[in-house]
Amino acid sequence: MPYAAITYRVKPGHEDEIAELFAAFRRVDTPDFRDARGAPAGRLLGTAVFLRDDVLVRVIHYEGDFGAIARHMAGQRGVHLIEERLAPYLVQPRDTSTTEGFTDYFRDATMRCIAELSVATHPGGGPAA
Repeated sequence: MPYAAITYRVKPGHEDEIAELFAAFRRVDTPDFRDARGAPAGRLLGTAVFLRDDVLVRVIHYEGDFGAIARHMAGQRGVHLIEERLAPYLVQPRDTSTTEGFTDYFRDATMRCIAELSVATHPGGGPAA
């Protein structure tokens, strides 16, 4: 299952405030997401958020069409709440209030994946019996 990482540049010195924002994050209404036509496109398997100094990274574990995740997330009230609360801590303001603005930022902030390793790709062929 693939992973993706989204970066945010934040103002250093606000780590505790930012951690509190994410501790109260309202999860998506469903992990299942659809494409632009409404057909099933995949599933969010998990997320994790990491923070160090001025870099915040959200790691997304998913299956399916990564492009459809941004549209799904853009329609989630909890995502918009965290975006609003995070705005004062961002180094560069951005408009994620619309689906287009959110998907543009999501696309532009996605880190290049240079390796994905898992038990399934291990030369030993998976978990020990």
